[in-house]
Formats: sequence, structure tokens, C-alpha cells
Amino acid sequence: MHRVWAELERRLKRWQRTAVPIVQCSLAAGIAWLVAFYVFGHPRPFFAPIAAVICLGVSFGQRLRRVGELVVGVSVGIGVGDLLISLIGSGPWQITLVVALAMSAAVLLDSGAVIALQAGSSAVLVATLLPPGETGGLDRMVDALIGGVVGLLVAGLLPANPLTVAHRQGKVVLEELERALRGVAAAVRGHDAAKCADVLAKARESHKAVEDLRTGLAAGAEIAKIAPIRWRRRGHLERYKTAATAVDYALRNTRVLVRRALAALRDDEPMPAGVADVLDRLADAVRTLQAELAEGREPVKAREEIYVAARGATLALIGDAGFSSRVVLAQLRSIAVDLLLATGIKRNDAIAALPPLGRRPQPPSTVE
Repeated sequence: MHRVWAELERRLKRWQRTAVPIVQCSLAAGIAWLVAFYVFGHPRPFFAPIAAVICLGVSFGQRLRRVGELVVGVSVGIGVGDLLISLIGSGPWQITLVVALAMSAAVLLDSGAVIALQAGSSAVLVATLLPPGETGGLDRMVDALIGGVVGLLVAGLLPANPLTVAHRQGKVVLEELERALRGVAAAVRGHDAAKCADVLAKARESHKAVEDLRTGLAAGAEIAKIAPIRWRRRGHLERYKTAATAVDYALRNTRVLVRRALAALRDDEPMPAGVADVLDRLADAVRTLQAELAEGREPVKAREEIYVAARGATLALIGDAGFSSRVVLAQLRSIAVDLLLATGIKRNDAIAALPPLGRRPQPPSTVE
């Protein structure tokens, strides 16, 4: 019984995350039909609600372009369908020909996938359910435009919170980075090559989380652009946008660090214990960064924690250790710069904030 309730709760949470888009699509479809039917007098405004749903529900971050693609795709499909079906009639080979020609014409006009798909689907509808003579081709094009415009208006007047996805995906990305830093710190501290290999394998999967964050930020930026009540969120989104690119670089540099640490552990090359301490401090700073971004605050505290962690990233940290330790040290400094960029400071200032690398300790000279 516990499993059933847990599964039900998971599904309800999934529905809650999509509740706003569902409401948007349903309202936009109904309003688009009403406008096309009562305002423009179209007896069967099929394309108005379908255009509204496609505009809102298929892709995020490209709705302005999508409206244009819908109108062009529907226009091409209707134009080719009306012309050919009125000449050659309707049937299986006619539908095959009409769809092929409509989609080919759409691809030649533009590379957008929506244009080609809409051209094909519109041609099918003209050839089957809505043959020429039922409704004018121009009316169908107008219906597509009505649906697209209504979709944009609903998105602007009843917008989702543009920060919802940014918070959720930003948390995932930063947790991936924190987990990798703490994992390699533990592996170095325990001289555990197997654990380090496991950390590397998991870190290599982090690129999907970064892409999901970028997609969420694109959707949020679009909402903040077309929805007046969400304009005040632009500053918060800008912080996430700044952090996203820098954290991606930090993850990449962390993967390089983990690979080199793994090589050192497998080769029994001594790794200074202080390296793990710096890694843990950087992981603490990542956790603070995530909290400050989620709260909509400038990440001042995270910046200070990164400064503190970076102070230990000098040649004095590794002493006379071997090649792998030097590479790890270089990556520690790179990760510190990336995280400082994520807090919003400029690259030159981030580099300048690093302590001087210093000199490798020299062995005492002997007097003969």
C-alpha cells in the first residue's frame, strides 16, 4: 500500500509541475475557437485551437518564432492541398502526393521542423476531413494566426513562474558539482582509486543537467519578455544565466581534475592531504551559491568562501609532489575562477583574486 501512495504522490507532483501549461493550453484553445467563430465568423475554425495548443505546448523558448512557423506551415499545406485536391481528387495516392509536395515546399522555404510538420498535417486535413469548398483557404490561414496570437496572449497574461525551472535545474547542476568535488576529496583523502573512478563516471553524466538548465533558462527568459507581471524576475534569471555557463566550465574542469587524481591514485603517486581540504571548501562554496541563487540574492557569501578556498591553491599546497599534483593544482585554480565568474564578477577580477602561485619549495643546500 505504501508503494501505491508513493507512486500516486510522484504522479501528482508531476501533474503539479505541468498544471500551468495545461491550463494555458486549454484556455487558449477555447478562446481561439470563440474568436475565430464569433468574431471572424468562420464556421469550422479547426486550425485556431490547434495552433494555440501547438504554440504553447510543444516547445518553450521559441514561441515568437513558432507563431510564424505555424502560419507559414498551415498556409503552405492549405495552399498545396487546396490546389491539388481540387484538381486530382482525394484518395490514398493523392494524399501521399499532397503531403510530399507540401512538406517539400515548406522545407525549401525554411528549415524549421514545425513548418514542415504543419504543412504536412494541414495538407492531410485538406485532403480528408476538410476538402476544398468546405472552408476557404484564407480562412484557415487566418485561423492559424488567431490561434498563435491567442496562445501568446494567454502565455503573457497567465504566465508560469519563469524561475521555477531555473531553481529546480540549477539545484540539480550545482548539486552535481558539489557531489563531484566532495567525492574526489574523499577519494584523495582515503587513497581510494575505485571511489575516484566512480566519481568520474557520475561526473561525466552531468552534461544533461546543464542542457536542461539552459533550456529552462531560455523558457524563463521568454516568459519574462512577454509577461509584464514577470518582468521583475529578469534580474534573478540573469544571475542564473551568468552562473549556468560558468558552472558548466567548472564541471568540465572538475572532470579533468578527477581524471588526473585517478591517474595519481592508480600510479601510487602521493597526493598532498591539503588538496582534499581545498576541494571540500570549494564544495561548501558551491552549496552556498545554490542557496543564494535560490533565494534571489547576489551570491556575496559564496564569493567570499571561494576566495578563502582559493588562498590554499598555491605551490605550497603540493610541495615537491609529482606531475599529477601539479595538474590538480592548476585545475583547482581554474575551478575557483569559474565559480567566481558564477557569482557575477568579471574574468579579469576573478583571475586577479587568485593568490600568487608562488615557488616550489627548494631542498636545503648542503655545504661541502
